[in-house]
Amino acid sequence: MPQETIQLPATLESERLILRPPRKGDGEEVNRAILETLSSRQSWMPWAKTPPTLESSEEFACKAEESYKTHEEYVFQLRLKGSEELIGYVGVHPRDRDVPSFEIGYWCRLLYQGQGYVTEGVRTLTRFAFETLGANRVEIRCDTRNNASRRVAERCGYTHEAVLRHDARGADDALRNTHVFSLIREEYMERYEGSGAF
Repeated sequence: MPQETIQLPATLESERLILRPPRKGDGEEVNRAILETLSSRQSWMPWAKTPPTLESSEEFACKAEESYKTHEEYVFQLRLKGSEELIGYVGVHPRDRDVPSFEIGYWCRLLYQGQGYVTEGVRTLTRFAFETLGANRVEIRCDTRNNASRRVAERCGYTHEAVLRHDARGADDALRNTHVFSLIREEYMERYEGSGAF
C-alpha cells in the first residue's frame, strides 16, 4: 500500500507518553527545550552547533507538521501524560520507500534524560513504523561514542549490524564512526506483534 494512502493517527500513546506531531504555535516551547538541552547535544547533533532562534524553532514546528501530513517524514513530540510537558522528540525518516525502510532518530530534554522516556518513545515509534507504515526494515544509527543512544537501540531489541568507519562528520567536524542497528519485519512479528511486550 502506498504510504500516501495510509490514514495517519493524530497521536500515539504509550504508558507514560502522548506522541503527537509538532504544530503551528509550538515554536516557543520547542526553542526553550532545545536551549535547555543544547550543551548535551552538541557532541552528537550537527543542528545543535548554534542556538536556534524563536523564528527558526517555529519554522521547524510548522515544517514538521506539514511533512507529517504529506508523508515526507514522521516527527513526533514526546509529551508527558497529564501535564503535556514537552520532553523530547522522536522521528521516523524514510530511507528507501521501495523496501520500505526507515530510520528512527531521537533526543531528550536534559531534565528528563535517564528515565526511560526515549526508550518508551522509540518502542512506540517502532510499532508505528511496522504496523502503520508497513516497514520491512527500521534502523537506528548513532555515533559510536554516544553510549546513551546505543543503549536505547539495544533496549528496544535492535540488532547491531555494523560500524561504519569515518562515514560522516560529527558536530565538531571530525570524522566519526557510526553504529548501525536494525530490526526487520520478521523479527518484529516473531518477538512483538500483538504480544503487548514491545
